[in-house]
Amino acid sequence: MSTIEVRSVASLAGSGVAYAYAVKAGPFIFLTGHEAFDFATGDTGPVSGPPGFPLFGLPPLRREGDYILERMQDILTSFGSDLSRGVRLDQYYPTPAPVEPYHQARRAAFGDYIPPSTSVVMERCFAGTSSISASLIATVPDDAYRIERVYPKDVAAPSWSGFVPAITCDDFIFIAGQMATGAGDGLHPKVRIPDHARWGGLDIRKQTEFLILDKLKPAMEAAGSSLENAVKAQVYVEKAEHYPDFAEIWQQHFADIPCAVTVVPTKSYGTVGGIVEINLIGLKADSRRKKTVVDVVLPPMATYGPCVRVGEFVFPSGLMAFGTDGQIEGAASSAAFPGLAHAGHAQGQAIYAMLEAICAAAGTAPENVVRAQYFVDDVTAFAGITAAWRERYGARPHPFVCVGVPPLPAPGAAVVADFWIYAPA
Repeated sequence: MSTIEVRSVASLAGSGVAYAYAVKAGPFIFLTGHEAFDFATGDTGPVSGPPGFPLFGLPPLRREGDYILERMQDILTSFGSDLSRGVRLDQYYPTPAPVEPYHQARRAAFGDYIPPSTSVVMERCFAGTSSISASLIATVPDDAYRIERVYPKDVAAPSWSGFVPAITCDDFIFIAGQMATGAGDGLHPKVRIPDHARWGGLDIRKQTEFLILDKLKPAMEAAGSSLENAVKAQVYVEKAEHYPDFAEIWQQHFADIPCAVTVVPTKSYGTVGGIVEINLIGLKADSRRKKTVVDVVLPPMATYGPCVRVGEFVFPSGLMAFGTDGQIEGAASSAAFPGLAHAGHAQGQAIYAMLEAICAAAGTAPENVVRAQYFVDDVTAFAGITAAWRERYGARPHPFVCVGVPPLPAPGAAVVADFWIYAPA
C-alpha cells in the first residue's frame, strides 16, 4: 500500500493547531490553505514591508502573491517537483482588489502554463491579515502523469486570467471554474433575461443549465470523454436561496450519473452578472480507474450528492452537520455558547463521524484525508472544528483551508466540509 508523506508545523502561528501544509499521496502533492504568513510564527514581515516605509518596493498585494507562490515552489522542489506540474488551483479573496496583483505574481511564477483555476470572492480568508488564500494540487514528474492541455471550443479562460481551461493528467480530466460567459468575457446571450422583461426565466436556472450543457459537457468531450465520466464538482452560488433551483437543474442531468458535488455560497465573481461558477474533475473514457459509488448511509439532508470512489481517491460530496432528525447538530445550545465555539465543535464532531463512516465503507481511514476544505459562516467556528479534530485524531496534522463565506443555506449551519481521501488498493 502506498504511504502518505506529510510536511507540517506542530503549532500553526504559535497555536495548538498542527497544520499539514503539504501532503504527498502517490504521485499527487496537495498544498492546501496557503496564505502569506510564516506557518510557525504567523509573521508577515516579508509581505508587510519595511516598518518605516511599508509601500517601499512592490505593491503589498503583489508581495503577498509572490510570497505564497515562491513558498509553494520551494515545497514542490523538496518533493522533486515544481509549479509546472500543477493540475489545479483554487483561490479565495475577501475583495476583488488582490486579484490583479495576484495574477501578476501568478504569471511570473508559472510562466506560459497556469493550471485550471477557480477564483471567487468570499467573506474573508483564514488570517485576518490575508487577502489571498491559495491551494494547489500538483504531481511529481512522471511520464504516466504527463499534463496535456485541452482547449475546448467556446470553453475558454477569462482574458485576464490566462489559465488553461482544461487538462488531462493520467486518467484524470481537470476543468477550470466555468461561468456562463460568451465571447468577450460577458454573460452569454443564452442566459440573459432581457432588460425589458419582468420574467422570462430565473438567472440561477438558466446559468446552471448553460454551464452543464455549454461548458462542462463540451470540455469533457474535448478531452475525449463525456459528462457520464464526471466524478467531482465544486459549485459556487451567489446566495443560499439559489440552492433549491440549482439542485433541481443539477439533478436533471446528474441523477443517473454518480458525481460528488459540493455547493458553497459565494460573495462575488470575476464576471458581472454571473451568479454560479462550477469546476469539475472527470475521467478519460479509457480510464484504468473506475468510478463507483461508496455505499454509506448518511443523514438525508447532510449532503447534495453521492460519495464517489475513483481509483485511489474517495470524493464525498460536501457535508453539513445534520442529524437523522433533520436538525443541525448542537443547534439548540450553540447560540448560547459562542465563547466555546460550540457550533464549530458540535458540527465538527458530527461531520467527522460521517467522515469515519465514509472511510470505513471505502476501506480507508480519516488519517488518509489529504485535503480538507471548511467553508464557514464565521471563521471563529474553526476553533471548535479543530478541537473536534484533535479529540478524534490526536496530533495528526490537519491539511485544511478555512474561508469565511456568506450565510449557509440551513439555519444554524456553521460549516460545509469538503474532503479528498486517499484509499490505495
